[in-house]
Amino acid sequence: MNADSSVLSDGMATAILAHQVASLILFDRDLKILYMNPAAEMLLSVSARMAQGLSMAQVMRCSRDVFDQHLNTVIESNQPITERGIALSPPDGHSITVDCTLVPVEAEDRQVHVLAEIRRVDRQLRMTREEQLISQNLATRDLIRGMAHEIKNPLGGMRGAAQLLAMELGEDSALCDYTRIIVKEVDRLKSLVDQMLGSRQLPVMRSVNIHHILERVYIIVTSDPENSIRFERDYDPSIPELQGDEGQLVQAILNIVQNAVQAMGGKGSVLLQTRVLRQFTLASVRHRLVLQLNIVDDGPGIPPELQERVFYPMVSGKSEGTGLGLSLAQSMINRHGGLIEFTSKPGKTVFTIYLPLEHGNE
Repeated sequence: MNADSSVLSDGMATAILAHQVASLILFDRDLKILYMNPAAEMLLSVSARMAQGLSMAQVMRCSRDVFDQHLNTVIESNQPITERGIALSPPDGHSITVDCTLVPVEAEDRQVHVLAEIRRVDRQLRMTREEQLISQNLATRDLIRGMAHEIKNPLGGMRGAAQLLAMELGEDSALCDYTRIIVKEVDRLKSLVDQMLGSRQLPVMRSVNIHHILERVYIIVTSDPENSIRFERDYDPSIPELQGDEGQLVQAILNIVQNAVQAMGGKGSVLLQTRVLRQFTLASVRHRLVLQLNIVDDGPGIPPELQERVFYPMVSGKSEGTGLGLSLAQSMINRHGGLIEFTSKPGKTVFTIYLPLEHGNE
């Protein structure tokens, strides 16, 4: 919007603002809200009538000092500024990420007001993150397959040579202990490579009930007498059956739950929660219905230095861990057209599995 516009007292200008797709908020010199267009009302989940006369910090949770500082800068300099990636928390409790452009406008009384143009970007950020996770997983699998081929060939030669040497030495030779160690370690390395590769079998799709799968995971985990984990289940009974490979889905979810149990040392609580999302996009494909499965634990959280790499194989926060569980889980869910994402902080880690309940564009 042009800074020379005659503002809001003009009915036509008000009508134009009201029909803008972008969310627009007008602030007076005291940083109070004078006007919000309908798009801003929808974005911030508050009516213009209720917001009028309030500051931005009174309408929602945000960094008041930073936001007010930018507003003051625009008023004092009479120059527009743009701030990207601002986190806002509207009254309905959810969090949104926005880009905000602040433009000075002169009112009829010659007072400088500020027009804020706010555009929500968290949807774009989520889609970009999805694409990165899928590309990361595909690149990792290709790299592992190439490495596995190069590793397994010499391992086979080493095992064969050790067995031939054992035959030459004879079973009574004390040196056979060494050849047995070689064979055992070669087999261990081959098993590790096979684990990294995961199952090459394509998922056998059948109608499965996600809650039956979750109950299987629950029984497996709670059957360990060393665990004193408290499980909570919050299931949406209206969720229809989905097309999936029951074995692979059990394994993927089990990997995540076992990671949580190990991180908490076998003590704490885990929540299994299912919900339905409507008109949700996964990997650039819009689905009419998508399953959202949340696995929430109250453990110490994932260390910040590992959070960008948790889906890589051989990345683990445990000294004895192989770091394969999450990588394989992501691969199995990807084969079902889904995705795993997570957020983590001390006291609350949430792994979310998204699976299409109906495939294709809806």
